[in-house]
Amino acid sequence: MDYIHKGKFKKKIKKKADIKVQSNTNFNNIKSSYILKKIFNNLYKKKVFDLIKYNKKIQQRLNISINDFKNYNELIEIQIIPVKNDISFSQFINISNEKEEKYYHIYFDDDTSEIKRNYLIEEDNVSTIKIIIDNKITSFKELFKECNCIESIYFKKNNRNDIKDISHMFSMCSSAKSINLLKFKTDNITNMSGLFFGCSSLEKLNIFNFNTSNVIDMSSMFNRCSKLEELDLSNFDTNNVQYMQYMFYGCSSLKELDISNFDTNNVINMGYMFGKCLSLKEINLSSFNTNNVEDMNYMFSECTSLNELNLSNFNINNVKEMIGMFYNCKSLKDLDLSSFNTNHDRKMYHIFGGCPKKFLNKIKNQYGHLF
Repeated sequence: MDYIHKGKFKKKIKKKADIKVQSNTNFNNIKSSYILKKIFNNLYKKKVFDLIKYNKKIQQRLNISINDFKNYNELIEIQIIPVKNDISFSQFINISNEKEEKYYHIYFDDDTSEIKRNYLIEEDNVSTIKIIIDNKITSFKELFKECNCIESIYFKKNNRNDIKDISHMFSMCSSAKSINLLKFKTDNITNMSGLFFGCSSLEKLNIFNFNTSNVIDMSSMFNRCSKLEELDLSNFDTNNVQYMQYMFYGCSSLKELDISNFDTNNVINMGYMFGKCLSLKEINLSSFNTNNVEDMNYMFSECTSLNELNLSNFNINNVKEMIGMFYNCKSLKDLDLSSFNTNHDRKMYHIFGGCPKKFLNKIKNQYGHLF
């Protein structure tokens, strides 16, 4: 074995290479870099893999191309903790999307061999599930949709920047209490609609590192996240967003929401945006630019804790519908509509339906000419 380089690793590599030769493994037929690494780890006990990776002579001798290692750093690793209950059959990942070729390496616990199925059975009795995604999928649309046996999801590793669509990715994960996406890259994503729709048990959500500069659709993004008490969106770039309808609808436990950094220059739909945010007492919308908004239907409807609202910066020239905009805002005492024009062409019925009489009298005296 003269092809092995000189130095202090000479004897160790020779011994391991002999073991490799005896294994009769045909490397030419191995397509997955993850499986390739697993074989190396088993054969070389994790000591020679890096040396093989960078030693071209050894690669040539063993018929291993440098291309076999290219995709290793592009793997996505997801850790899932299932709900502890008596569910006998529960899907934990959705692989029904046939439009894209998908490769998943799924494991039950760290020491369990790879499995093919995407569901749990009672006999499995597992505490954690690990999923490896090792090919260039560009869409995670509905990946975990309706996977109601999941308690926690953690993206442990993600070096991929080619994902473009994550719409309804966690939609209706009704048992998920914690989702950690701190390491999830979103640089090229354009669609986040319905991302956490119906995550009614969600208490902890880490999306602070989200790059949203290319996102166009955020509609229903947090729709019906009824247990979420905190939401840090201070890092969000919404410059290209066009759709925000139902974005926070039904976030009934949110007491504060800082969206003062939101750029809404291109938004055309804000219908139901804050509907049923029952615990919100105030919303700072001073940064909102509504020049292009066409729909404000039920925008603040059933915000029953909202005391005051300043919309003096709102431009409603292009708004076509404002039906039920403040419907059932039972605690509303002060509302600044000084920038609203007198265009009566838009639909505005039930705009103050269910609001207290004292407040209605005040609005009638101040802005009666508008309606």
